[in-house]
Amino acid sequence: MKTIKGPAIFLAQFMGDAAPFDTLPRLAHWAASLGYEAIQVPADPRLIDLATAASSQTYCDDMVGMLAGYGVQISELSTHLQGQLVAVHPAYDSLFDGFAAEHVRGNPAARTEWAIEQLKLAAKASQRLGLNAHVTFSGALAWPYFYPWPQRPAGLVETAFAELARRWRPILDTFADAGVDVCYELHPGEDLHDGVTFERFLAAVDQHPRANILYDPSHMVLQQLDYLAFVDIYHARIKAFHVKDAEFRPDGRQGVYGGYSGWVERAGRFRSLGDGQIDFSALFSKMAQYDFPGWAVLEWECCLKHPEVGAREGAAFIREHIIRVANRAFDDFAGSGVDQAQLNTLLGL
Repeated sequence: MKTIKGPAIFLAQFMGDAAPFDTLPRLAHWAASLGYEAIQVPADPRLIDLATAASSQTYCDDMVGMLAGYGVQISELSTHLQGQLVAVHPAYDSLFDGFAAEHVRGNPAARTEWAIEQLKLAAKASQRLGLNAHVTFSGALAWPYFYPWPQRPAGLVETAFAELARRWRPILDTFADAGVDVCYELHPGEDLHDGVTFERFLAAVDQHPRANILYDPSHMVLQQLDYLAFVDIYHARIKAFHVKDAEFRPDGRQGVYGGYSGWVERAGRFRSLGDGQIDFSALFSKMAQYDFPGWAVLEWECCLKHPEVGAREGAAFIREHIIRVANRAFDDFAGSGVDQAQLNTLLGL
């Protein structure tokens, strides 16, 4: 059995222009001061030069050494924004263009190729950094049609997933060559947003061994999935873990779709750890039961609480929920120590 590693923290929601949130060394020092042992690093040029990390072992070794000096390591690199751009429906072109490098904005085909190359660089960078998992989004071609009205024409979903698989397969192969798992965050707005869509994608990429899951229970709550049963079903593919809380409080006026309300007014809301409805004791038990091999990473998103408070409370919350797994059965003390002959006798053989 394995004990989950942690606590770790995803830096994306904390990056900023002011210290200590403006550089990787300062963020590392801040995270360590709160009790975090690892940081999940967005592939953002303010924190990491992805092309250099992909090509230079010295650059990566220096980064690892610098972080170790602050008492932290990298849990995973993240390309959520780049992964989003691997597949963008035209309805979202202008909204997502800002995620791309300036020289490919306004050119969807060039933007897609840039995003694919970014993912391939992330595979090589992850390998040089000694990482075995990478977190990202899948992007989406079919999302505008997620509700079946107007009626979806036959073949629309199948065509979308075939194209998504075509774009991702060379990326997955690059990660396979690097020995790193691609972990898709199953998230509304992505074509991979629940178990059924993940299975569709797996079938389209022929069960690619590097196609895996970044598990975030908060997205299951907001979709009203059974987030514990999800772990039972997909634990073999869960290779990364965002620890994030949420609550769903429908009433007579709104439910899952939220009525276009802001986050505070929605029935489904993200919350800081311990303030929502997720049973983390049961969830961490599931992860221990199935020998989850990775890090418990705080992703802070809350519609009410200040992020620095959420980060400070989150480190202790995760540490308290990590189960140090047993190295023997609890009833070993009562073992009878019988040999095979005695077993045969007990069975009348």
